[in-house]
Amino acid sequence: MVIGLKDGFKLFGIFIMSCCAVMVCALFLNYHMDLAGLNTETMEGMVLALYNAQVMTGKVICAVCGGCLLAATVVLLFFYIRNYIHTHKKELGILKALGYSNFKIAGGFWVFGLSVFAGTAVGYGIALILLPDFYRIQNQEKILPDFSAHFHPLLALSLIVFPALFFALISVLYSFKKLKMPVLDLLKEKMVWKAHRKKEGKDGKEEQPFLKELRRSTLGSSPVLVFFIGFAAFCYSSMMQMSFSMDELASEFFSTMMVVIGIVLACVSLFLAITAVINGNTKTIAMLRVFGYPAKACNSSILGGYRPAAYIGFAVGTLYQYLLLKIVVTAIFADVDIVPEYHFDFKALGIVFVSFVLLYELVMWRYGEKLKKVSLKEVMLES
Repeated sequence: MVIGLKDGFKLFGIFIMSCCAVMVCALFLNYHMDLAGLNTETMEGMVLALYNAQVMTGKVICAVCGGCLLAATVVLLFFYIRNYIHTHKKELGILKALGYSNFKIAGGFWVFGLSVFAGTAVGYGIALILLPDFYRIQNQEKILPDFSAHFHPLLALSLIVFPALFFALISVLYSFKKLKMPVLDLLKEKMVWKAHRKKEGKDGKEEQPFLKELRRSTLGSSPVLVFFIGFAAFCYSSMMQMSFSMDELASEFFSTMMVVIGIVLACVSLFLAITAVINGNTKTIAMLRVFGYPAKACNSSILGGYRPAAYIGFAVGTLYQYLLLKIVVTAIFADVDIVPEYHFDFKALGIVFVSFVLLYELVMWRYGEKLKKVSLKEVMLES
């Protein structure tokens, strides 16, 4: 199996997610391992409370943030493999017709793990650069004894090599499962469409207008894209709102880190999802224009249905960041006097929500303009 430059570029989303996940986990886990080397027998009072709080904080953040990004990366990987098999059915069918087994063809999909390896390596490298500042900020009140950052080979192996091997393995297993179809179906590029039940009125006619039915079928054809648009809003909402609280609860370093991670994850997820939606519906868009539907109607039918998912994702992100910070401040740092009390920031919610609406609607408008340029002639020539 040969993955071209265009296919490799599509793996950029996996690279970004794995990079962000490892960067966050490497910072807290490396700090946790060095922190564990301190002698706790001489600690008492607020010193011991701060020590225990920082240990627990590292575990919670790695489990919650790392786990969330890991799950999203697995879903994105499955989407890429499924999409690759769909767009290369004829080539894969020829290989099966020549006698190649499903397992032998699936074995070539191990290269999808390389994007994870690149992402984890870059993320770990960024974490190593940030470690000195991270350590200084974690103990800026000089309550705990001073200690420096050390390189831990086992941690590097666990965060760089093991994830790459894990994703390479599940890439092979998932592609093997998806390749279990007759050779003729691959050669004919047979497409499987999900049937949607149509509500009928008393006269037996469809109750849903054509464009509404098209919007529903577009959403139902790929739930993964709905998930990633909601995930983009979730990342933007949670990270940006947390950045406002980080100035008071932690430092400007954490605030900047939250902003960068939130914007990068949101933009990458949204870009990949919307691009996939448009590329998967070019024929539909072209035919709508041929039958005289205005560009606004095309935009509403193809892209408009994803708007509720985006706003639901934003709401979930708001709740997520509030619960996470509330748990960290009130439960973990309850005995540490230097940590201020946390309250929900409605001002931050308003600012982030307005900025998200502007960003999302601007992106939708930009891709709406792109829909106008879809040419029926080019689509038919590619078929």
